Amino acid sequence: MDYNAMVQNSNVEFGQMPPGTFLIGLLSAFDNCFQTVADSFFEEITWKQFFAIICINLCKDNPTINELSDIMASSHQNVKQILLKLEKKGFIEILADETDRRKQRIVTTKKCMDFCSKNDKASEIKMNQMYEGITEEQIITTIQTILQMERNLKKS
Repeated sequence: MDYNAMVQNSNVEFGQMPPGTFLIGLLSAFDNCFQTVADSFFEEITWKQFFAIICINLCKDNPTINELSDIMASSHQNVKQILLKLEKKGFIEILADETDRRKQRIVTTKKCMDFCSKNDKASEIKMNQMYEGITEEQIITTIQTILQMERNLKKS
């Protein structure tokens, strides 16, 4: 389906909106929709808290708060607030770095690992539902586009 057909099939009046402008609005609306659905998926934690856990688990070593902030593309303050809530719920521990006491490292707990194991299959099913009807080629193209947009933003 081409852009004009997508706009025509929408319930919103777009006029002569350029595709790039439409895409930014679409990404923002999708983010809101996704966060609402994802927040209702887990009983114990929010989507942003789960995203932090995903990012922690992507790291080879226990990340510092600054490293996690970079991965999550969020401010140190925002990430710290998410981590404090996760720590209060028993999902992580924030510990002083063994070699540099000024740094704080984030360590997942057994409760966190159990939570991830318990929700792994349901998360996979939900993700598969979200990607239903979308080819791997379309997903890769979308990834490439968003990564290029991110690189362009970082240049400015």
